[in-house]
Parts: sequence; structure tokens; C-alpha cells
Amino acid sequence: MHLDDLTVGQAKQLAAMFQPHAQAMGDAREASPFDALLGKNIMIRTVTMIFTGRLLAVYPQELVLVDAAWIADTKRWQQFISDGGIDACEPYPEDQRVIVGRGALIDATEWLTALPRAQQ
Repeated sequence: MHLDDLTVGQAKQLAAMFQPHAQAMGDAREASPFDALLGKNIMIRTVTMIFTGRLLAVYPQELVLVDAAWIADTKRWQQFISDGGIDACEPYPEDQRVIVGRGALIDATEWLTALPRAQQ
């Protein structure tokens, strides 16, 4: 058998043998730690402060949030994480999709209090 004689299906099978973590069908990508947070409220700390929102989609280079807010200033970190202590908040319109580049991400966690929706 020569590589030039492979069918498209055979080439896909061969490629899959070298990508054990990729999905077998559709948009093949490796699993992400964010996959477990899909549909949940999250906090993302970035190089330009913080975003909160409900995680709608995960892509290799981006995360998509809805009901999002950009948090410019917080109370002490522990107060912010446990109680949602915020000093400055700029919410996006309800249901507007917000795309956050993963290259700007520092850390992220599930957000356990109500999403901030009022400007402060």
C-alpha cells in the first residue's frame, strides 16, 4: 500500500491513531478543563482584570460568555471569590455573546454567587 493510494476515510483513520485525545467526529479538538464548566457561571481573570458570565462555548483559542460583566476593581480577593465583593462593574447587555481570548487568561474558576448585572 502507498500513501498516495489511501482513500479519505483511510487517511482519517490513520490520522486518528496519532490523535488519541481528539474527538472521533465533528470538530476534532483535545478535551479542555473548561468542558466541565460549560453552561455554568465562571470567573475569568485576564491581563485586563476580570470577566464573569455563563460559559456558552469553548474553542481552542477563545471562550464565549453570555450574561457577562467586566469587573475593573474588586474587594479583597477572598471577599470577591466567596461573596462577589465588587467595587467597579461594567455588565454587557443581557444575552450578548462576549468572546475572551484564552491567550489573555491568567486563571478561572466556577462563580458560585449571582452574576453581577448592575453597573457599579
